[in-house]
Amino acid sequence: MVVPSYWYNLASDLPVPLPPLIDPPDMGESRIALLTRILPSKLISEEHALDRYIEIPEEVRLAYSRLGRPTQLLRAEGFERRLGVRGRVRIYFKNESVLPSGSHKLNTAIPQVYYALLDGAREVATETGAGQWGLAVSQAASIFGLKATVFMTRSSFESKRVRRLAMEALGAMVYPSPSHATSVGREALAADPRHPGSLGLAIAEAVEYVLSSEDRRYVAGSVLESVITHQTVIGLELLEQLPEEPDYMIACVGGGSNFAGFTYPAIGLRLRGEAFSKTRFVAVESSSAARLSKGLYRYDWLDTGRILPLAKMYSLGSGHVPPPLHAAGLRYHGAAASLSLLRRLGVVEAASYPQAEVLRAGLEFSRTEGIIPAPESAHAVKAVEDLARKARDDTVIVFNLSGHGLLDSDAYERALALQGEIVKAGSGGG
Repeated sequence: MVVPSYWYNLASDLPVPLPPLIDPPDMGESRIALLTRILPSKLISEEHALDRYIEIPEEVRLAYSRLGRPTQLLRAEGFERRLGVRGRVRIYFKNESVLPSGSHKLNTAIPQVYYALLDGAREVATETGAGQWGLAVSQAASIFGLKATVFMTRSSFESKRVRRLAMEALGAMVYPSPSHATSVGREALAADPRHPGSLGLAIAEAVEYVLSSEDRRYVAGSVLESVITHQTVIGLELLEQLPEEPDYMIACVGGGSNFAGFTYPAIGLRLRGEAFSKTRFVAVESSSAARLSKGLYRYDWLDTGRILPLAKMYSLGSGHVPPPLHAAGLRYHGAAASLSLLRRLGVVEAASYPQAEVLRAGLEFSRTEGIIPAPESAHAVKAVEDLARKARDDTVIVFNLSGHGLLDSDAYERALALQGEIVKAGSGGG
């Protein structure tokens, strides 16, 4: 296989128009017009594209290739045996964890930082939850010679120390969010000095920081349609790798780029009536931030600071602050507009799980496949486990292993401690 030459844009195949970003009423300056001062210009043009395929710049394709694309599709035979479904259910996974930053996030960090460079920017800024996105941006910035500034949700800044150090080793400046570096951060700290942070708040800080200097650009980790389009390199490779059409395609959901990048090329074929007619597309959330399962479908703010436009999406409210999670990348309050629309139309299903069950499933997978999944990715593993055990004979499941958990020692330390407590509690019962 070679790296695809084009990304896929789902907007061309949707049965109804995608609800656009809009300005809030009666709030002065247009938030949509403000995007030209925030985002790389090429990203804005891709956000509104209607072409089915968007050419990948050659510089981006070369970077993809150097950094490990295409990634492999693997059979999870050991996990099948562990679940007791070997010979009855076939489980495959796309292994994005082999990319140098440890996750799928590089797929959009590379083009976005490259686009910022084309605009003459000297610095990029962004938010991050668990740090996967911040690390990918830091790596992309180091490749293209730009400075990177990352606002990391405070709970993860304190618990994901190794990932933070990796960003700093690559030259990035990392702030705990909320921080004293921005007015929106200072306001949040004044209201709650122990604020754990949220992705919506970290986005607001990064955007405010970018607007304070003309030579900065904001790079988005998820939610935007252009970001989702970049991630379809995963699904396009997958179409060439699949040995058979699956009954289930599964991925975890934060803002939606991982799930969308993995499934949208297949969903496009479904919408065009060409293939994947039997496939069920399952988006897996944390039960602490289950926007597709429990949110309202409405226009809502993309950020807590109310600087960015409104998007029509399933949302828990831009002010939603979920409890600190080890799967911090799943804490965003909303889901991408296209993913929300597909959920509304019934093309995509949603499932949610609590953290303890997810991390136990992650340990089961690691001990049978030799790969420790990121806590976010372990949500998909948990859904695979549940569906495989209930599946009929000759079922095919494919999921996206969106990242590894080698830098998530906080999560697995807790999971191992919990497992030890269970063993200890049961050991004296005779």
